[in-house]
Amino acid sequence: MNHLQQELLLPGGSRLSNRLAKSAMSENLSDRQHAPSKTLINAYRKWAEGGAGLLITGNVMVDSKAIGEPRNVVVEDRSNFELLQAWAKTVEGTGTHLWPQINHPGRQAMEQVNAELVGPSAVPLRLGGRKDATGKIPRAMTEEEILATIDAFGRTAEILKDAGFTGVQIHGAHGYLVSQFLSPDANVREDRWGGSLDNRARFVLEVYRNIRSRVGESYPIGIKLNSADFQRGGFTEEESMQVIRLLSAEGIDLIEISGGTYEAPAMMGARRDSTAKREAYFMDYIEKARQITDTPLMLTGGFRTAAGMEEAAASGALDVVGLARPFTLYPNLPEEIFSGSRQEFPAQHQTTGVKAVDGFMNIIWYEAQIKRLGKDKAPRPELSAWGVFLSYLCLILGKKFF
Repeated sequence: MNHLQQELLLPGGSRLSNRLAKSAMSENLSDRQHAPSKTLINAYRKWAEGGAGLLITGNVMVDSKAIGEPRNVVVEDRSNFELLQAWAKTVEGTGTHLWPQINHPGRQAMEQVNAELVGPSAVPLRLGGRKDATGKIPRAMTEEEILATIDAFGRTAEILKDAGFTGVQIHGAHGYLVSQFLSPDANVREDRWGGSLDNRARFVLEVYRNIRSRVGESYPIGIKLNSADFQRGGFTEEESMQVIRLLSAEGIDLIEISGGTYEAPAMMGARRDSTAKREAYFMDYIEKARQITDTPLMLTGGFRTAAGMEEAAASGALDVVGLARPFTLYPNLPEEIFSGSRQEFPAQHQTTGVKAVDGFMNIIWYEAQIKRLGKDKAPRPELSAWGVFLSYLCLILGKKFF
């Protein structure tokens, strides 16, 4: 595992101790006040013991009025600063970086827990062929709201740095607000925030610049970016390449590649035939991206064997191998790879018999595994998907979540 165990020097001067990273997953483990719960904090303590070079958290929302899930952590001020410090300290003494993924859901927010939905334009979310997947039509953000949201990203990053986290990642993929601004399908504005790619990319560039101005030149800032939206009229591969050029010129530290949105969820398991034998979902894309940037690249999606990860790292097309769901079933995954004690890390895909809900069911099934980890329990691969779903309904209704 020579390549996976190599250090990585980031543009700002920080170092990752190795090339394995836990990518962000939905966690849904805040307390009722959207502070990190003891269960969530303990889950990261367990992961930190596993030897990854980098742990990236699930969504940390920058605005309490825009929440993707009922138990997302929100950091918009310093009211939960001591808990944030406890979360950041979970990696002390391990050599592991811990970066919160900071996000605004835009129109892709749960309407049951948000008074209104906002986005670049009044374009509703489409799921399962429906043109109005949410009952609420998103309201187009005003210029003042756009600027305030950019500032919110910067403020959240500054608070997290002060709390002790070693970097942050902007969520610019999977159909959330940054991704919405980039998409000509979700963003039909006719002002300086819409239209041409230069205008649509203005939002993500200003978010990055605001964060950078607050945290300094040496503090790591990463981004998760779509290779494409995989939707007609959406953000294309060619446009994604251009955004990589723009972000690289700004000096960003790490670009994680994913793809798709919840309208077209390529990140949940689809892969081209040409890349199936190489495990990774977006390997073709990252090989092209490598030709246009020297910025460190992280690829997430599909890696399931130690040999496949090592081969990808050795190829030079990427610098960091990202995994998400396998970390819930094999929390010591890096240590097991480096010691040679395990070679395969299969994830599970839960099927319910109702195809339309399988994607959502898998999200909450893995959330339940993270919760077990945070409660010092072993993973439970035989956990019933429908039992998890019923527990999630209790959460939505404000009852005790098992």
